[in-house]
Amino acid sequence: MANFFAVNEHPVERVARVGLGVALVALAAMGTVGPWGYIGVVPILTGLAGTCPLYSVLGFSTCPIRKPGA
Repeated sequence: MANFFAVNEHPVERVARVGLGVALVALAAMGTVGPWGYIGVVPILTGLAGTCPLYSVLGFSTCPIRKPGA
C-alpha cells in the first residue's frame, strides 16, 4: 500500500496537471464548459499530491529515477 502513494509524477507533469485542473474549474465556474468542468479537481489533487492512482495500478511512473548517493 505504501507504493500506492509513492510519488510517480514528474515535476513538469505535476505543474501541467494543476494548471489544467485550475483552468477547467475556472471555466466551469464561469459557466463556459458546464458542470463537467469541475472534474478538474482530480488533476489538481493528483498534481499537488504527486501521485496518480492509475499510474500506481498500472506500474507506470514519469518521475525521474534517483540513484542512491546522488
